[in-house]
Amino acid sequence: MTDITLLDGGMGQELVHRVGDKPTPLWSTQIMIDHPGMVAGVHADFFAAGATIATANSYAVHLDRLARTDMEGRFADLHAMAVAEAQAARAGNGSGLVAGAIGPLGASYRPDLHPSVDVAVPLFVEVAAQLAGECDLLIGETVASVDHARDMLAATLPFGKPVWIALTVDDTDGTRLRSGEPLADAIPVVQNGAAAVLINCSTPEVIPAALDILKDAGLPFGAYANGFEKISDGFLEEAPTVDALNMRRDFTPELYADHVMRWVDQGATIVGGCCEVSPAHIAKIAERLRAAGHQIV
Repeated sequence: MTDITLLDGGMGQELVHRVGDKPTPLWSTQIMIDHPGMVAGVHADFFAAGATIATANSYAVHLDRLARTDMEGRFADLHAMAVAEAQAARAGNGSGLVAGAIGPLGASYRPDLHPSVDVAVPLFVEVAAQLAGECDLLIGETVASVDHARDMLAATLPFGKPVWIALTVDDTDGTRLRSGEPLADAIPVVQNGAAAVLINCSTPEVIPAALDILKDAGLPFGAYANGFEKISDGFLEEAPTVDALNMRRDFTPELYADHVMRWVDQGATIVGGCCEVSPAHIAKIAERLRAAGHQIV
């Protein structure tokens, strides 16, 4: 029926469940130092579940996040590690793409911390320069404002790789970005060069309203939700850790796949998962897609 790109799931939360170490503000980045090969193992499990893209563990590797930590000065090294772990899993799988993830500056879900364009674009350029040569595409993730989307595209498009913009919306109103701006205001921005537009790291219930807006962009579109009860006040403080967030009790692979199939019915052709979406969730989505006659590409 339809060709569907199946993304992987949430790297950071999957590592939390596997490792048992106490999370730090540099959680998934720290794992690459403390547990070499574990990130590649998570990528491999997502590929085995049916994902066709490995999203490199580079989301939080920003100069501002590394500043004044033990990893200051390891910017290039950490990006190389993240890409190498994803490439190793892809090689073991025999197929698939590697996407370079570029997260927000400052902190996730905090559009108020996004710097001015003259600061943001050069910082994003430094990240894209580390990823573009070794990745098949770049994903600007958890993009919470119109300015964030514009700056991400300005920084990444010159590298010549496909750029996907993944916007994050209010958990009570899928028609608004987390900045409070109408999601529709981001459409003219993403139309100016993005290869696809997505919704990520938002509660699954609000995504249908968001997709009704994205489908008017004339781009491939889709979504990958998180499984948190809510974005807690504690996580919005300075230097948060993931133990400030709780997984929903109703976030089973079956119920999450129900959400994803509704998005596909709306026309989404890129789906997967964000935080708390495990290989078991991706496997269930793959099963449901195939049963519905879709082809995973």
